[in-house]
Amino acid sequence: MLEELSLKLETALNKIRGQGKLTEKNIADSLREIRRVLLDADVNYKVAKEFIENVQIKALGKEVIVSITPGQLITKIIYDELTQLLGGTHNEIKINGSGITTILVVGLQGSGKTTFCAKLAKKLKDSNRKVLLAAADVYRPAAIEQLKILGEQIGVTVFSLEEKNARKVAADSLLFAQEKNFDTVIIDTAGRLHVDEEMMTEVADIKELVNPTESLFVVDSMTGQDAVNSAKAFNEIVIYDGIVLTKFDGDARGGAALSIRSVTGKPIKFISNGEKLNALETFYPERLASRILGKGDVVSLVEKAQESFDQLDAERLEEKLKKNKFDFDDFLKQIKAIKKMGSLTSLLGMIPGLNSQLKNAKVDDNALMKVEAIINSMTLLERSTPKILNGNRRKRIARGSGTTIQDVNRLVKQFGEMQKMIGRFSKSGFNDSFLNNIKIN
Repeated sequence: MLEELSLKLETALNKIRGQGKLTEKNIADSLREIRRVLLDADVNYKVAKEFIENVQIKALGKEVIVSITPGQLITKIIYDELTQLLGGTHNEIKINGSGITTILVVGLQGSGKTTFCAKLAKKLKDSNRKVLLAAADVYRPAAIEQLKILGEQIGVTVFSLEEKNARKVAADSLLFAQEKNFDTVIIDTAGRLHVDEEMMTEVADIKELVNPTESLFVVDSMTGQDAVNSAKAFNEIVIYDGIVLTKFDGDARGGAALSIRSVTGKPIKFISNGEKLNALETFYPERLASRILGKGDVVSLVEKAQESFDQLDAERLEEKLKKNKFDFDDFLKQIKAIKKMGSLTSLLGMIPGLNSQLKNAKVDDNALMKVEAIINSMTLLERSTPKILNGNRRKRIARGSGTTIQDVNRLVKQFGEMQKMIGRFSKSGFNDSFLNNIKIN
């Protein structure tokens, strides 16, 4: 989502970094351009104005003007101000130390609320919470069925009733959770097309009935300032604790992310950046500020890797690498682990400097699917002994995987080169950074 904003900010900052000496004039010119970049990104006008004023006050300080690296200092000032704009510090979701933790999820229709409930349930389940999903969206056709399907996919129980009474569903779900020893209940409420009195009364009643530990407002970040306005209006009627930004992997300009904290006064707690049920990130203002300025987010990348790679498998893989016995089966396991981490575009965005190098290049996630299909079409012997892959075998693999002989040849060639590289590492002392040298076309 933030690629275009990031590139434009980097262009503006490069101009000021290139100045031999900073003056009030070239600082003002650069900040005027940054202000235009923010407004183009659909950042709230008042928020953009206040942001630029804060940066200007600090940038005109004596320590910046006389610094030998003024461009770097201004970048640091902008990073600090962006971090503050996004909330300053990380706000963890509240979890009760004892008893049932109740999370009420509210929002407008079409914001991705039901899917978020399932993503949050999976995240909490992975943290050893016993989670119950409550289907209190009794109006939207197939909403309950959707939640049940998602619950089945992640192995989480879904509570629902036949009668269309959202208040009763919410209240009874807590009784059910208590009876069955669940420690967490996530209540999915009905979305609404706009802030209307009847629906607001219902969600306010539900909130009073269940007295939630945490109330989260889910907002579609693709809707820009409309998202900010609805979040503000909603909070004036039904006070919530935090915000969830969904569809963060879309092509919107990013204004909602930069404006919503300042306008509503509520912290962003999660960002959802994909369709997969593991595509949910805990929100850290400083990490997003770093990504916006093209500095990447290595911490989040490492955390995703730790979640996706099994420790025992990693140790087995290390032994095979040391003995130079890495085969296509091992390669397939690594691909599946990488896919669990999210889309390639989102992962590359976390690597410092890649945004500016790739610019608007499209990263094809289907490339990994193609590699998987080719490997899956190989026999066990072919996977473990790639050198037996003659012409006839490669033709059969291409037919079985729905790819071309050129695709198979390319993969086999690249895998052979990778094995040679691993062999060199094995002889000279292997280290864990070999994956950084693997290139998949």
